[in-house]
Amino acid sequence: MEQLYFRPEIAPDQFLPIFVVSTLVLLFGVGYAAIITLSKMGYFSKKWHPVGYLMWALQAYSLYELSVMIQSNHFTSKVLMVTMVAYLFIPHLYFYLIEESEKRYEETDSTTQQ
Repeated sequence: MEQLYFRPEIAPDQFLPIFVVSTLVLLFGVGYAAIITLSKMGYFSKKWHPVGYLMWALQAYSLYELSVMIQSNHFTSKVLMVTMVAYLFIPHLYFYLIEESEKRYEETDSTTQQ
């Protein structure tokens, strides 16, 4: 017995808008990661954080629009939005773990030097 898969049809006039929106998802994602990373590393001031969060919000909106354009089902759209929330916290978690590990090894370095 053959399985039959139904895929939504994408109109030919929708290919360019889908391409543009998916490109915006990538650009806003890179912008968010770059701004947050550079401000956490000290190259930018902390005043740049709202700009990074704006980039994240634009990325989340673009990803939602992309999921609507490609006619994703509800489950896939929810998974994408949960992924975007995780992407919001991953840079902060990364730098928190680095900071805590530096504190931990500074304590062991100071005790070995004494």
